[in-house]
Amino acid sequence: MTLNTVTFVSVENMMDLVVSTGIEHLLCQLSQYIEQDFRRWDSFDKISRVASHSRNGVIELMPTSDGSLYAFKYVNGHPNNIKAGLQTVTAFGSLSVVDSGYSVLLSEMTILTALRTAATSALAARYLARKGARTMAMIGNGAQCEFQAIAFKALLGVDNLRLYDIDPDATARCNRNLQRFGFKITTCASAEQAVEGADIITTATADKKNATILSDNMIGPGVHINAVGGDCPGKTEVHRDILLRSDIFVEFPPQTRIEGEIQQLLPDHPVTELWRVITAQEAGRIEEKQITLFDSVGFAIEDFSALRYVRDRLGSANRRAQLDLIADPDEPKDLFGMLLRREAQLQQMSASSRE
Repeated sequence: MTLNTVTFVSVENMMDLVVSTGIEHLLCQLSQYIEQDFRRWDSFDKISRVASHSRNGVIELMPTSDGSLYAFKYVNGHPNNIKAGLQTVTAFGSLSVVDSGYSVLLSEMTILTALRTAATSALAARYLARKGARTMAMIGNGAQCEFQAIAFKALLGVDNLRLYDIDPDATARCNRNLQRFGFKITTCASAEQAVEGADIITTATADKKNATILSDNMIGPGVHINAVGGDCPGKTEVHRDILLRSDIFVEFPPQTRIEGEIQQLLPDHPVTELWRVITAQEAGRIEEKQITLFDSVGFAIEDFSALRYVRDRLGSANRRAQLDLIADPDEPKDLFGMLLRREAQLQQMSASSRE
């Protein structure tokens, strides 16, 4: 083992992993990793993400550890970036060994976050949506849309999509991108039209504001709502009245009460943690007419699972690189000596080049 190098997964490496695995198969595998870690929820350190808010967006750190491995993700959310041709969300993350503190993986996580968010949404819907759900409304057809659609097809068999976005070009792009994945796709003129006949409604809009993407009259009995877009203070998508007549499921209540749809409710409003449903300690869907809502804000354990998955799946060397990232002197106390030896090497190289 070379102690000074860290395995690095670039954007190109990540895309190669997705393509070689097949995105549907990868999302199924990734959801299994997330479910495994949710089943051992008590093993993890859990804190709300550390957020630095600005006028244009937010920059966040998301750490967790199971006592053996430590993971963190750096992620931003800047809705106005799209106007400058930039991504709304970018991310990278690291996985380290707790006993030494040495990092063993540094990875792009812009693509990986989209994958893990979709895998978590579909995993939750397996426990919360009606059996046999096949039709999903997708309101907000930005960067997350195709990942969500494919995850729900892979895990639940959803094959009928109803798309709506205030930007028709976004809907058209999403429609094109999904053509080869076996969906029946309907492009809709409004959110109201999109939810007609939907078993599942996914909201994934980007604006950092309290919006009403779903109003109370749009939600009939038996629907499962996958609320993805509300993920920071002052950013919501679902009308409060819908929340009051839904059974609400969350990842980590202290974080979701600040950032999720339930920031609109009283601090003691009852919610159910998803891990407790997965481990059969609490009920998920209990009857056909029940309205269920997954208030998804994203939690660090999901990133831990995603990094663990990537580490296990890297395989061939062309899916990774090695970065000279950790200063590792021959004598651990002689860090300055490394500088002196490098200085001598550079002087020798310079002298040789003049000969």
